[in-house]
This record gives sequence, C-alpha cells and structure tokens, in this order.
Amino acid sequence: MNLAFSASRAALPSAVFPIVFVNGLDPVKLGLVASLNRPGGNATGIYLFTTTLEKKKLELLHEFVPKASAIGVLVNPANPNTETVSKSLEAAARAPGLEIYIVNATTERDIDSAFAAVMQRGVGALLVGNDPFFTDRRDQLVALSARYMLPALYSLRESVAAGGLVSYGNSIADAHRQAGIYSGKILKGAKPADLPVLQPTKFELVINIKTAKALGLTVPLSMQMTAEVVE
Repeated sequence: MNLAFSASRAALPSAVFPIVFVNGLDPVKLGLVASLNRPGGNATGIYLFTTTLEKKKLELLHEFVPKASAIGVLVNPANPNTETVSKSLEAAARAPGLEIYIVNATTERDIDSAFAAVMQRGVGALLVGNDPFFTDRRDQLVALSARYMLPALYSLRESVAAGGLVSYGNSIADAHRQAGIYSGKILKGAKPADLPVLQPTKFELVINIKTAKALGLTVPLSMQMTAEVVE
C-alpha cells in the first residue's frame, strides 16, 4: 500500500509541496525521509512496516489450520519486500516444524499456475503476500481458494469481504485517519521535517465464518475473542 497526499496549493507559498504518505515500503530506504524520527525534508507520513507482520500471519494461519504441515506462500517477485518476507517466513517456520513452499506470481496466469503448483506439493494452507497486485486480484484469489478448498490468509479485510477466509494486517482506515491529521497540521503551519514518521498501532484480524464453514474449519476460540467476524 503506497499512497501520498499533498496539502492544498493555495495554502503554500512555493512550488515545493509537502507530502504526507501512507507507505508499506521503508521510507528511509526509498529516500523519502532522512530518518523516521526526523524526516528532514518535505515529506512525512505513516510507515506500515508490512514485512514485520509476516511471522504473525504465519502463526495465525497455523493456528487456524493446525493440520497443515506445509504452507504455500504467494509472493510477487517484483515487490522490493519479497526477499525480506521470504527469509522471514522461512525462519519463522523452523520452530513449529512447518514446510514453506514459496511461489511467484506477476500476472493473472501466474496466479493460476501458482495454485496448481502448491496443490501438487500438497500444501494445507496458503499465505498471500501483501502486494498491490494481489489486492487488485482478490476476486481471482478467493475464487481459486474456494475451487481448491485451500484455506488462505490475506493482508487486507477487503479480501475477506470478497469471500476469503481470514486476513490480518494494518488498519488502513486508521492509517488514512492519521495521514489526515498530519495533513491538517501541515496546513496549519507545521513542517513535515518536524513530524516523525508514524508507525501503526492498530491491527485487524477479520474472519469470514461462512467461508470457514465451507472449508470445514472451526474458528479457534482465541480468534473468536479477538477477531472481527463477517458472514
């Protein structure tokens, strides 16, 4: 998720416009800011640090489908975070003794092939990487998961609303709210250089009960107590 907002031109005296971003990639590595605490330029915003959530996603998926000893991971090799995510998941899988099978997809046809590949490997569940391409193809992903009866975990609640099993990730609505607050402060005279890059504190676990029943899964009690449930 990479979004940016610019303050009103009418309120700015120069051609250099402040930028408030909502970004899933490291803004320091991207060169957007000098550091998270002191951005130092004309940009600041919210860094979603999506890569650090992958271990938690794997834990949740394993809890939901404990019989799955092999888990597929769908990633987009064009995403700069992919190598970091893959290594993180491989490391996280060692302790519970899980086998991780990573498959790549950059096109719609690749997604079809990836599902066929993980099914041939006998995986019991699928973790869908956090990538804008997969967000755009959520209907295809949900349909394939249903066709293959393959439990899948996504990053955004929209995939669960479309019929997916479960999602876990940052609250995008809350991130946008924070971006709006920062935009308001800048319009009142604050400088982006003085506004630290924020990191999210609100996360969402969303479960589709109808899909869980269709897959013959029982929602763990711990998840029932903390998740938002949709039909």
